[in-house]
Amino acid sequence: MIISLQRSLVEKIISHARECAPHECCGLLGGTEVRTQTVYPLRNLAADPLVTYEASPEDLFAAQRTMRERGEQLLAVYHSHPRSAAPQPSETDVRLAYYPAAVYLIVGLGGEQPELCAFRISESERSWEPVEYEIVADSNP
Repeated sequence: MIISLQRSLVEKIISHARECAPHECCGLLGGTEVRTQTVYPLRNLAADPLVTYEASPEDLFAAQRTMRERGEQLLAVYHSHPRSAAPQPSETDVRLAYYPAAVYLIVGLGGEQPELCAFRISESERSWEPVEYEIVADSNP
């Protein structure tokens, strides 16, 4: 199953990553089935935001409430690795992957162009694997 990301949402995620750099950013993507619809940027309250992320509980709950109101599901969790050109989940990312049904997107800002990679992460198995995604044109519902 391939997740579809609308081009404007990818641009919002990359913009959020750039705004937060050199700190990591974090957020959620809501949508239906495998088509993303909404980006929910969250504040990173981690003790060391240069190397990890911890979403603001208030932001997280508000985003989840809004998703429910809109009939959306949590499709993806995103964050950035500001100094990585080809991002992969860190040990901390795997340990804190609390949403096994979600795709995890990581934006790497360490190369000439931002690199967006997608993963399935199993916190219980302490493992991850890359997954495919597609960037699709924006559509008006």
